[in-house]
Amino acid sequence: PPPAIQAMGSKSQSKAIMEQAGVPTTPGYYGDETQEADYLLSRAQEIGFPILVKAVMGGGGKGMRIVWNESEFLSALQACQREALGSFGDDRVLLEKYLQNPRHVEVQVVADSHGNVVHLLERDCSLQRRHQKIIEEAPASDLDPHLREQFGEMGKRAAQAVGYVNAGTVEFLLEGNNFYFCEMNTRLQVEHPITELITGVDLVEWQLRIAAGEPLPIVDQSQIKSHGHAIEARIYAENPSRGFLPATGTVWHHEPPAVSNTGINEAGIRVDTGIQAGQEVGVYYDPMICKLIVHDENRDRALTKLVKALKSYQIAGVPTNIDFLIACAQHETFQKPGAINTGFLDDHLDEVLTASTLSGTSSS
Repeated sequence: PPPAIQAMGSKSQSKAIMEQAGVPTTPGYYGDETQEADYLLSRAQEIGFPILVKAVMGGGGKGMRIVWNESEFLSALQACQREALGSFGDDRVLLEKYLQNPRHVEVQVVADSHGNVVHLLERDCSLQRRHQKIIEEAPASDLDPHLREQFGEMGKRAAQAVGYVNAGTVEFLLEGNNFYFCEMNTRLQVEHPITELITGVDLVEWQLRIAAGEPLPIVDQSQIKSHGHAIEARIYAENPSRGFLPATGTVWHHEPPAVSNTGINEAGIRVDTGIQAGQEVGVYYDPMICKLIVHDENRDRALTKLVKALKSYQIAGVPTNIDFLIACAQHETFQKPGAINTGFLDDHLDEVLTASTLSGTSSS
């Protein structure tokens, strides 16, 4: 419903709603009193550095700055406000305690117009660059069963708090055994296929049924089970060795590893893409050109399958991040269950780039 989209579209309003609903949120100031710079600085001092300055209406990593100490605050605030105004037409910001090494865990929720709400487990989206996800997996690995259950229940509570109907995602930051509400995406997300593959649920079909006024096909939470492990890698037309500069050009050869572009093949590989040989990759859209998704009986087998599928992916005409994705997936830290956090590439970018340059398996 429009009110749910509006409520969750505002990071400040959504945090206030979550607090009232008993969903844990990070310490912060949500911009509801004033936006005066001196006042914001005083609130930042109360919260304690480092903090995150975020556009109230932001998304996609835009209008966001990490501030490590007081001396950086005013310049970061002004930069964030300018970017927020240019990107969203609204320069209001909020302040949050910056969690330095969290995991990014999100819960897929689905609700119908009959009052039924279920969650379809969680996804770990911690491998990020500049707040944009690169590789996602489901379920989150090495997660305490009690904590996993809490994630699901808090996701459902968040959806109920705004009267949500249809598919949506509730995002949390996990640090140690504590997790905090980050935001809710009132739509189906890029990484939804990994949830489909571990649950056997066609989320698009469910969306259409709910929109038609039908009840959820499954209303008993205990009936939703996790089967195996799924991983998704986002393939971009970009040049990692040149600062991940988005690339343009004509794709003159494109042969993904899957048999079909419209489903998972017998080998447990799925490719979602709109790219075909002869098409132009232009400047007017996001440079993501494909999603490569794999599924297997456990995480180790899924990782092996992902690397093999990426190495067999053929695309020519534009540079891609395929070698970079392979290097990420093969990194010893990523190979360990639950070891990855959102600061992974801050710590390991140089070695991942070096490894991707040495491998040189994909065409460009």
